[in-house]
Formats: sequence, C-alpha cells, structure tokens
Amino acid sequence: MSNFKNVEPLQDFNWEEFENGTTADVSKEDLQKAYDETLNKVSEHQVVDGKVISIDKKEVIVNIGYKSDGIIPASEFRYNPDLKVGDIVEVYVESQEDKKGQLILSHKKARLSKSWERVNAALDNEEIIQGYIKCRTKGGMIVDVFGIEAFLPGSQIDVHPIRDYDIFVGKTMEFKVVKINQEFKNVVVSHKALIEAELEAQKQEIMSKLEKGQILEGTVKNITSYGVFVDLGGVDGLIHITDLSWGRISNPREVVELDQKLNVVILDFDKERRRIALGLKQLTPHPWDALDPDLKVGDHVHGKVVVIADYGAFVEIAQGVEGLIHVSEMSWSQHLRSAQDFLHVGDEVEAVILTLDREDRKMSLGLKQLKEDPWETIEVKYPLNSKHEATVRNFTNFGIFVELEEGVDGLIHISDLSWTKKVKHPSEFTQVGAKIDVVVLEIDKENRRLSLGHKQLEENPWDTYETLYTPGSIHTGKITEMMDRGAVITLNEGGEGFATPKHLVKEDGSQAQKGEELPFKVIEFVKETKRIILSHSRTFEEGNDEPVAAPKKQQKKEEAAGINNVAASTTLGDIDALAALKAKMEKGEE
Repeated sequence: MSNFKNVEPLQDFNWEEFENGTTADVSKEDLQKAYDETLNKVSEHQVVDGKVISIDKKEVIVNIGYKSDGIIPASEFRYNPDLKVGDIVEVYVESQEDKKGQLILSHKKARLSKSWERVNAALDNEEIIQGYIKCRTKGGMIVDVFGIEAFLPGSQIDVHPIRDYDIFVGKTMEFKVVKINQEFKNVVVSHKALIEAELEAQKQEIMSKLEKGQILEGTVKNITSYGVFVDLGGVDGLIHITDLSWGRISNPREVVELDQKLNVVILDFDKERRRIALGLKQLTPHPWDALDPDLKVGDHVHGKVVVIADYGAFVEIAQGVEGLIHVSEMSWSQHLRSAQDFLHVGDEVEAVILTLDREDRKMSLGLKQLKEDPWETIEVKYPLNSKHEATVRNFTNFGIFVELEEGVDGLIHISDLSWTKKVKHPSEFTQVGAKIDVVVLEIDKENRRLSLGHKQLEENPWDTYETLYTPGSIHTGKITEMMDRGAVITLNEGGEGFATPKHLVKEDGSQAQKGEELPFKVIEFVKETKRIILSHSRTFEEGNDEPVAAPKKQQKKEEAAGINNVAASTTLGDIDALAALKAKMEKGEE
C-alpha cells in the first residue's frame, strides 16, 4: 500500500489551481510522473539505509523514501534489543513490490552482504561488537554476529567456570572476534576477553598488597580431589587438601562447598607465577597444643583407625592428633604380616602409648602391650620334654616353623621329623596350616627361640633294628624307589634299606624292578648313620653264609677298642710273662 504521508510536496505543481479546478491540460499521468519524481530511486537487490518508523513484537516498519514502507520481521533485529523508532538501519531490497504492491525488505540479508567485511574489520581493529546467543552446542554456544553464526567456546563466556550454559541462551552480549578461518568461514568470539583486561588490573593490585599471614575473604570457586580454589576478588588461590583441616579428610567436600564464602590465611605466594597458597585450618589452634598435658608414655588411649598401610596403622585419638601403631607392635608373633591382618579403617581401638614427642608432634602406640608377653613365662608353660600341638606356619629347606600360640614360635629341624624316613623337604611330610604334635627340645628365652622335635614322640626304632637286622639275616622287603646308583627297599619289619644295582640281580639274571617284593640279606648295619645295606643276590648265591666283614671304619674302631681293652686289662705281671715268652720263642727259632 502507498503511504502518502511520507511524500514530499511537488515543487513545480500549482496546488491552488488544482484545488480551484482551474488547471488545464493536467492529466493523471502528469500527476503520477510528478509524484514519482519526489521518490528515491530504488533498485532491487540493493542495500540502502532506512529509518525505523514503527516497532511491535512481530514486525519492524522501515521507511526508505519509497512510495511504500517495508515490513521486516522483528526476529531479524534480535541481536539489537535496544532498537528504537528513529534508528537508521541497513536493509536489502528484495522486491520493489510483491503481488499486493508491498515493498519487500530484509535486514538480515543487508547484514550478510557486508558481514565478512565487518567481521574481519572487527578482528583487525579489536572492535567490540554485539551478538545474539542463539543456542547451545557441544563445548559452547552459537552466536549470531552480523548474520553469521559464530562459535563462543564455553571457556570464553566468563572468567569463572560456567555450570549452566542454558541461562545465556536468548541473551544479547558484547564480544570480541578472536579468530577467523577464511577457508571454512568460521568465526570464534569471546566475551571473556572483554573483562580480562579489567581483571588483570585488579589482579595486579591484589598481588601487590599480599602478605604472608594475611587473612582474606574469598569464595569457593572450584573443588578438586587435591584441594579447593578460592576466588579472592579477581585472583585465585589454592587451599591444598592437607590445609583444610587438622584431621584427615578424603574429600574436600567434607569441609567446604561451592560458592561458600570463607576466611582464609595466605601461607605463601609467587607474584611472577601468580600462585597463592592458602590455608583454612591455620585459622584454628593446633590440636596438639590442646592435648592433655598429663598424658604420658604407658597410658592407655582410645582412638579410631584413619589410615592403613602395610607397615602400620594411624589412629586418631583426638581430631588432628594421631599415633602410629607399627605392625611389629600389633602382635607378639614374630611372623612378618601386614597391618590389614589386624585392623581396618574405621575400627575403634585401645592402645598403649609407647613414645610421645610433643615438640615434633609424634606419637607411637602399641596393641600387643595390652596382653602379657608369653615369653615371660615360657619355661612354665612349655618346659623341656613337654608335648604340645602346634600349627605349621612356614617351610624352609632345613625345617618347619610352627606356632604354639600367638607370639610363641618354634622350629622343627628336618632331621627331627622321622626316625626312619629321609625327608628331602618338609613339604613331603606335612602342609602349611596343618596341626602337628611336637616335643620341646631346647629353650632360648633370650633370643625367643624354641627347638622342637616330632620324631621324639616315639621310641627310637633303631634300638630295635640293631638286634633285628644283624649282618647275615634275611628279611622281606619291597622296592619302593629306583635310582641310578641303586634302590630303596622298605622292609616289612620297619625301616628302609639300600641295595646297589649288582645286589638287585635275580637268580634268573634279570634285574629287580620297582614294586617287587623280594627277600634281602643284610650285609651291613650302622646304627650311628642309620644305614642298612641289603642284597637280594646274596640270598641265593653259594657261600652266602660266610660272615660279612664289617666296614673298614668299623674294623678300625673295633681294633682300636680291642687294643684299648687289652691295654686296660694288662698288669705288670702280665708284662713280665710276655717278656719271658718272647725270649723263649726267640731261643727256639735259633
């Protein structure tokens, strides 16, 4: 529709004659021509300036000096919430008139036609521009800048971390263009950059006034597993988790919460690196200073286990006051064990103070001291030759370590396990955790050692074997083990013997095998070394009744014993008689 209110008066037209009807030869075409000359020359697809003449919620009416005004959707001006009647805006002429004769304008297209020029100019000149935040996207926001969709990273919205991005959607804010990718037509803007300069000045001022020991008010800005960041009014400081409380805490959230206002003390700072170490617990007295002055070594205390390690447990007897129970002070047992075998975090315990150093604020505690030391009365409870039941705890190549009770251990030497069997390793005889009967052989109270035996529970069968397995006697035995140098034979009457390969030849010439049960003749018996030498071949060979010569060592021993016996029983008279006999024999030879 035409809007004649905005048409300028015709300069050369006689309005008085027109009104009186006295004009001659004035046609409709002349009037139209005269009117058109008063209008701006407008071409389609051209950007021109227009004046805002009306604004409502849905539309903005703009006059460009043409015969009709243009109507533009209000959404195209959302980046500019301060738009008002009378403002001059750029518009793009899409069509001089549509089917209804209406002028078609677009503010968005006008902005787009010059948007890249404006964006690049804003980057070069560090110009502050306005943008409309359209929506949220991954990692940040989408901002309408001159009709171009620019990216606003989440880290560039504000100097403080943003937890709720949605509150910015639909807002118009000021930005600086910080990066442009000409190839992909990408634009990155920042709101944070506008306030950093101001904050920088504030930080410089704050850092210049800092002093150790100074108390400041701050706001909890961020909480991490290792500490709390506090905003001191433009500059951040860190309270390490160990400086939050005199007591042990596992998470800073146990002490503070986000956006909480609190007083902190400056522990240290570095102006160049702009790092500030803060403390919270330092604003309260140290718990050690309030510890009972009458507390001393030997006193019993109660506390709660707060930390467990392999080497011991830390027990809090008062908030901020801890003592260490070393694993060696948890039990009288000599076995190397872990503290987790005795205590767990959260356990309530009673302990004895072993050491107390108020100056260094250290305390050591003990659990085993609550019980009597079993070695104080060891001779009474475990006298020599007494019999007991023990538990197998560990093996070594030379024996078995057993536990009679907590704190009382003993060793069974491998040679004291059996009278008859040769045990190569204790694992052949028993297993860890098994019960075993023992006899106390020796007590070393000073070194807290017991020597124990197992075979001593029975009589020594070698006393019986000495009369049973005499050289030349024949006994039935079973071959239980074969080796290159011979075989082990288990005798039916008890005990084990050994036969070399040449003594395992059977009467038909074949070699005896493992598992066979055959008669064997004893050809050697030595009680001291528990040695029985057997032969199957001698049981059927001729002359097998001949006496078996004793071993050379045994012969020498017997000869020495005989000489000693002779020497011991010889008198002076015997010596004279022997001398006479010797002289007579010499005379007879002559």
